[in-house]
Amino acid sequence: MVKIGTFDLEKRAAVVAAISETPIETARSAKMLGADILEIRFDLLNITNPHDAKKLVNDIKSATNLPCIATNRLQSEGGKWSGTEEDRIGLLIEILEQVDAVDIEFSADEDVRDLVVQNAKNAGKTVIVSSHDFNKTPVVDLMRKTLDDCFNAGANIAKLAVMPKSMQDVLNLLQVTHDSKAPVCTISMGDLGKHSRIVASCYGSVLTYGSVGDAVAPGQLRVDELKTALEMLL
Repeated sequence: MVKIGTFDLEKRAAVVAAISETPIETARSAKMLGADILEIRFDLLNITNPHDAKKLVNDIKSATNLPCIATNRLQSEGGKWSGTEEDRIGLLIEILEQVDAVDIEFSADEDVRDLVVQNAKNAGKTVIVSSHDFNKTPVVDLMRKTLDDCFNAGANIAKLAVMPKSMQDVLNLLQVTHDSKAPVCTISMGDLGKHSRIVASCYGSVLTYGSVGDAVAPGQLRVDELKTALEMLL
């Protein structure tokens, strides 16, 4: 059984709202739009101090009572963290008690990635190990290997986001999603893959990410649009 906070991902896929600008207001709006889980993007909030990060998470939880994922994304994986890697990882570890899950990139240095994973597991938190390719959709076997690598690194949920060049690319990602024997989150980005943010859940993706205001990833739909579509399909 895989949960993020109290949300049971085996019962249905969760709509995750990305929280960046004006976080408290955005978090409240996300709940009103129907978000199940909040992803707090510390790299987009310009928060580098663990004390400030903890206070923000506590304030967001008090305002919404929703489970929270901590993400502090590397620039090479589409993030905007500009500090040191030591500080990036340190912030994630420091706020583990306040959040329900943590997202760490597979491409991060293996030692620091393992440090986040181990600390999260020791704290009883759900671990998302993620991989993003903003240029292409790798071949099927390579996508399967990437997901396997994420699980081998300690993921409870393996997240794979890729950029399609054709509808076949989107279909290939859905095939990989369907074939997975463990919980995955898969996303085909951009306009060509926009519908995958809805239909991937039909093939086994346990999370789909939506926006409240401006999208934080290519092709991202608004939370309420995702919620409505998923309620019709699932």
